[in-house]
Amino acid sequence: MVKYINAKDVLPKTLILQIQQYVGGSIIYIPQKDNDKKLWGTSTNSRNEIAKRNSEINDKKKNGATIDDLMSEYHLSYDTIKSIVYRKK
Repeated sequence: MVKYINAKDVLPKTLILQIQQYVGGSIIYIPQKDNDKKLWGTSTNSRNEIAKRNSEINDKKKNGATIDDLMSEYHLSYDTIKSIVYRKK
């Protein structure tokens, strides 16, 4: 969630005056610098959990599980299971 911060609490008055020329009285979003951005799933370990799940799905498919079986077990759609199983590695 994006945290609201009042510009007058963190920015120099001269910078605020310049910004007001463009968007005075409006709310603006200032994104993080590109090198500060985190990849999706790195903060919560979701990326690793999904990779582990996908590996399990591939193993079960190789051992004879059908796409319908995998859909029921993992509560995923046909297209999602299909994209996991047939993804090029």
